Amino acid sequence: MNVTEIARQLNVSAKELLEKLPELGIDIGKKAIKVDPAQAERIVQKWAEYQRKLRAQEHLKEREEIMAHQDETAVEEAGEIELPPLVAVRDLASKMQMPVTELIKILMKNGILASQNERIDFETASIMAEDLGFKVKKEQATAEGAGEEDLERIKNIMEAGREHKAVPRSPVIVVMGHVDHGKTRLLDAIRKTNVMEGEAGGITQHIGAYQIERNGRRISFIDTPGHEAFTVMRSRGAKVADIAILVVAVDDGVQPQTKEAVDIIQAAKIPLVVALNKIDKPDANVEKTKKDLSDIGLLPEEWGGKTVMQEISAKQGINIDKLLDMVLLVADLEKDRITANPDGPAIGTIIESHVDKGEGPVATVLVQNGTLRVGDCLGVHGANYGRVRALRDWRGEDMAAVPPGTPVKILGFKAAPAVGDIMEVSINPSELETKKVKANRRIIDEMTGTKRIPIEGEVKAQFNFVIRGDVLGSIEAILGTIEKVDVPGLAIDVIAKGLGNITEGDVLAAEATGAVIYGFNVKALAAVEELAREKKVEIKYFKIIYELFDDIEGRLNAIVKPEIVITKLGRVRVAAIFRHEAKYMIVGGPVIEGAAEANAKVNIWRGEELIGEADITELQSGKQKVNDVMLGQECGLKLAGKTKIEVGDILEIFKEESKTKEIKLSVKN
Repeated sequence: MNVTEIARQLNVSAKELLEKLPELGIDIGKKAIKVDPAQAERIVQKWAEYQRKLRAQEHLKEREEIMAHQDETAVEEAGEIELPPLVAVRDLASKMQMPVTELIKILMKNGILASQNERIDFETASIMAEDLGFKVKKEQATAEGAGEEDLERIKNIMEAGREHKAVPRSPVIVVMGHVDHGKTRLLDAIRKTNVMEGEAGGITQHIGAYQIERNGRRISFIDTPGHEAFTVMRSRGAKVADIAILVVAVDDGVQPQTKEAVDIIQAAKIPLVVALNKIDKPDANVEKTKKDLSDIGLLPEEWGGKTVMQEISAKQGINIDKLLDMVLLVADLEKDRITANPDGPAIGTIIESHVDKGEGPVATVLVQNGTLRVGDCLGVHGANYGRVRALRDWRGEDMAAVPPGTPVKILGFKAAPAVGDIMEVSINPSELETKKVKANRRIIDEMTGTKRIPIEGEVKAQFNFVIRGDVLGSIEAILGTIEKVDVPGLAIDVIAKGLGNITEGDVLAAEATGAVIYGFNVKALAAVEELAREKKVEIKYFKIIYELFDDIEGRLNAIVKPEIVITKLGRVRVAAIFRHEAKYMIVGGPVIEGAAEANAKVNIWRGEELIGEADITELQSGKQKVNDVMLGQECGLKLAGKTKIEVGDILEIFKEESKTKEIKLSVKN
């Protein structure tokens, strides 16, 4: 897909888009013309997140200015908390000892729509915490700083597994460095020049990771430079990579992002190999670059230091094999640490996750312990996320089993997990199966930000919708009104919500759940509308909130099934059979309870067994047609039905009434 077309859809110039992408973690180069569909989708998603963050910062800046003029005495009493660079909303709420629902409301009031599992940056989290009276300190990233119960439990499982049976596994490599220093080109060079036997001619699929073979040994690479999974998992205290390759261009030297990458790598406590790139450039200065690196604590081995460095040209493919040999050498030095237990259920990290138009929710997992197999039950946060339907490597080839240290694309998720989540195969799948329906509903709620309207009893009618609005107040008003709908048997699910134009993700979510999409003072791009037509998803646009409510009212009233009200009237004991035809009978007997009424229904009881039912088409008393016969009187009944009635049977008489409760959204004055 052309970059200019993506820029046009995002309503931004191609130049501005290309300049901003590296800051968003996407490095395609400033002169890129085309990108593959997966990369295009990622660009659109990242740009939407960037725009949302800009809006949030504007709200927060306004709030900061207001707070500057208010009394700050409460700050002294709340205490001090430490926050990582990225923090999940639920974890932030826990640190501040407040209900997560309350924090979500506060975030919404400040223009930030986030579910409890979504992660917000330090700047946003710190402002929220300071507004609530906390003194905030930035947490020093350490590999042991997570503190989450599930993470600690999984660490224990992995450690126990290693003690039981530790065998070498493929090392996992992450490539980091400053923008435009050649991270992407290096990854491409490694992938193209060092493929496993039989790969040549195959179709490479971008799954966020790939594996190569060098000297008979496999090496796994996280395919996106500075991949967010690495950063996210770092903030949660887990470890994704074993070794880092720091790419430094020798024509540009050490830059700010170079220093930032070094800090991240050192905080993760993993060894690094420096790739001195672009040695083919006329203005390359290897010695100066080494000096710059030594100034930030990376002293080359030949200068008496411990940092492994290799001169390369990713563009020309020079010394790529030598760089890989250096990586394997470092892996050998770390061999006691790069081990896993291949036996038992698999544990891994989600390094890429999205919803595919044809395959549904898919995710790439880096298996770190155990062996993942087709048919395994997938668990995330203790909930059932589905079962492995298929496993595919980066070449798109099916795999039956995936050993530790290997990246793999998984099909079979019920909902796309978050990047950085830990996946584990349940040792006792039945435990997850018993929670399956409830868990999967909760998963979808958390991942999409669903506002689920609770009901009691059996669900007889379901209405799903996606809402997009121009301002937060509009969305809150719409959701607040919908939440007041209280009809037995009716469930209303807000599949997704958010500010800004309708996206392809909204269309795919609506297709998967049969939802209608509402746009309030927003539109959808032409490509999104085309996708909606293709997927047969209805999009409705409104500028007046009452008209939107009218549409919802009409849809709810159309799907709500009438309530059947049964009223018991009385009972008749059959004393005589006067006539028996194929489709009706005429019987007689006394009313022994309540009353008998014409045009009512009867249940026919023989002893304690219900043997059938019939309709009273005619009621007589003293050979006269009547509407009712009271307790103690004799009556004759003409009954339409196929059940053969006998003397002594009891006719239980009742009426059925269909009552429909009209749904009105109480918003009009």
